[in-house]
Amino acid sequence: MSNTNKQPKPNAKALLPIALFLALYLGNGIYFQYISPIEGQMGFYVVSVVLSFTFALILAFAQNRGKSFEEKIHICAEGIGDDNIVTMLFIFILAGAFSGVAGEAGGAASTANLLLSIIPGRFAIPGLFIIACLISMAMGTSVGTISVLAPIACAVSKSGNLKLAFCVGVVVGGAMFGDNLSFISDTTIAATKTQGIAMKEKFEANLKLALPSAIVTLVILTVYAFKSGGAAIGNYEYNIWQALPYFIVLILSVMSVNVFIVLLLGCFLFVAVGIFTGSLTYVSGLSSMGTGISGMFETMIVTILVASVASLIREHGGFEAILSLIRSKAGNKKGGMLGIAFLTMFMDLATANNTVAIVIAAPIAKHISEEYGVEPKKTASLLDTCSCIMQGIIPYGAQLLVAANIAKLASFSLIPWLIYPFVLLVFVAFSIIKEK
Repeated sequence: MSNTNKQPKPNAKALLPIALFLALYLGNGIYFQYISPIEGQMGFYVVSVVLSFTFALILAFAQNRGKSFEEKIHICAEGIGDDNIVTMLFIFILAGAFSGVAGEAGGAASTANLLLSIIPGRFAIPGLFIIACLISMAMGTSVGTISVLAPIACAVSKSGNLKLAFCVGVVVGGAMFGDNLSFISDTTIAATKTQGIAMKEKFEANLKLALPSAIVTLVILTVYAFKSGGAAIGNYEYNIWQALPYFIVLILSVMSVNVFIVLLLGCFLFVAVGIFTGSLTYVSGLSSMGTGISGMFETMIVTILVASVASLIREHGGFEAILSLIRSKAGNKKGGMLGIAFLTMFMDLATANNTVAIVIAAPIAKHISEEYGVEPKKTASLLDTCSCIMQGIIPYGAQLLVAANIAKLASFSLIPWLIYPFVLLVFVAFSIIKEK
């Protein structure tokens, strides 16, 4: 932010760093994914999102000759030093440690297998959806959930002679449900902290959209289950002690216990359970937490870079240019909500990363919500929900690429079977239309 109170004038040229980012990241991603693919590598990960944002930052610094380099550094520092950004970075560290130790301790696999063991064969497909919802809410990661459950979905498909793309698509849908609602998901952290609200507020707003969508999806899957005759799920080994910490974390999250306390307690419980059951040692426990934190480094660096780029774009009048466009089309609260929804979905379509999309769209969304009287919890809900909808549909996103790779399918073949994201899209559209 600027060190003056003067409002910058709308300047569309200030948005060029975003255009450069999209050209580098999206352009190279499409080229290496579909035009000239590299064997064994996902095209959208050839050019790092960090590198793309670095070039965008360089261009942002090159703009506005009226300010010195030192002044621009100060603008970036103010953006990075925002309370919400700092809090978000600290939560990312703990979420990474939790995810790492939970996976190493066998928590995710045991929880999934425990739930699978109590589901009747006829309801294998609805059961997969419910399990994916619960696992993703507990883990806070859709990709991690898909990695755990997609192989099981493949086995269910084979044993019940069910369409493979359908079974895998059900898991992807459930994973996006949990990613959207989980208190420890990086999308939840980004959406709430950038809007300055409590996670419970966003959860309550999201639940009004996600729960009905999940119920409709479950009804559709149950009808299908009765018609198809079900499948033999098989016998899966699990350890109740290894699954227990996930349920404790889930309960504490819903009870709105401070996220730092929840994550710290979760790490401690998984280390204790892992050592008790023999799945962890002192060394592997520490190592897995370190590995988990390392896995968050890119997200943290991107957050810092985006905060810097966004601060410069705001200072140079870029946000005012977007707000002017939305003002010319919106006109009221409903239009403002539509603007936030389309902005978020476009950013996810461009970046193929729902957390990055939220971080980019959030500052603009905050301005829109303030101008048109959209409650912060609704803004955070739209940011999280719309980014998760798009992320769960695009064939070049990590979720569909990972699922397709495990199932040995083309990612495009999963799209017609992504029931939950499309149902959720209908509910979001309806919620905006009925807004007064």
